[in-house]
Amino acid sequence: MDTVPSIIEKSPRPGFSFEVLPPLRGRGIEGLFENVERLMPYEPLYINVTTHRSEIVYKSTADGLYQKVTERSRPGTVAVAAALQNRFKIPAVPHLICSGYTKVETEYALIDLNFLGINNLLLLRGDKAKHEPSFVPNEGGNAHASDLIQQVNHFNDGYLLDGAPMDIHTGVHFSYGVAGYPEKHEESPNAAMDLAMLKAKVDAGAEYIVTQMFFDNRHYFDFVAKCREIGINVPIIPGLKPIVGLRQMTLLPRVFKVDLPQEVATELMKCRDDNEAKAVGVEWCAAQSRDLIAHGVKSIHYYSHNAVRSVEKVVQAVF
Repeated sequence: MDTVPSIIEKSPRPGFSFEVLPPLRGRGIEGLFENVERLMPYEPLYINVTTHRSEIVYKSTADGLYQKVTERSRPGTVAVAAALQNRFKIPAVPHLICSGYTKVETEYALIDLNFLGINNLLLLRGDKAKHEPSFVPNEGGNAHASDLIQQVNHFNDGYLLDGAPMDIHTGVHFSYGVAGYPEKHEESPNAAMDLAMLKAKVDAGAEYIVTQMFFDNRHYFDFVAKCREIGINVPIIPGLKPIVGLRQMTLLPRVFKVDLPQEVATELMKCRDDNEAKAVGVEWCAAQSRDLIAHGVKSIHYYSHNAVRSVEKVVQAVF
């Protein structure tokens, strides 16, 4: 399969990608297939598949006590990526994360992906555990996305974690992207350091950047300009999310540390229910998309969790 940058470069017109979640543990994949099929008529360039860390949960036992167990609510990223790529014949881009994984588990995932012929990745640190005040890597895990990059680079060079050479290569060389934050990562002390860390990831081998969601295109344009000023010259793919409910007016800024422009906030305040808020969200996201394309953006990434129908309306109106 082509790499994400080459897919975007070869596309004769502006395109889009979107992100899906693996099914909840114990559920089938049919619902996911149905959601993807809704967007296939609009010819997406590729599909991202998220990865979720394990969390500590407490379950009641037969004797009335509680037992602490580790559980992953959405397993199956590698398998889902393979199923999507096989069924829909377009590249799947699984996420690999530091959070909740050891380096050995990551190596096993890379081996599986190599066998499956999946060569595109998005490398992320991932979120902290819900029970922890700040991010703590697993024992034997990668602490930063930059560490994960080095592990993938080492694998691409043909070596296992212990330094042993591999003979399993089937011609698959992993191409990967990383995340960028137009409004700064919440843990970075300042925007300049945030950009410096991003440049280090690109210098280490990241071939493209996907941004955190934003609702004001000026943040994206400013971010791209600052990246170019310091020598980051890889594609920077804007990430958009249509608002799908009134609660998101406060939830998204709080959770993702992003601002809502006054214009969209004012329109949402007029909404009487979630259906009206969804209509505002679609209209705003479509307007953002058109403006980005008018400014030369060749591909837009949509965060479609709980928003597939809204994303469908957006791409129907834009592409």
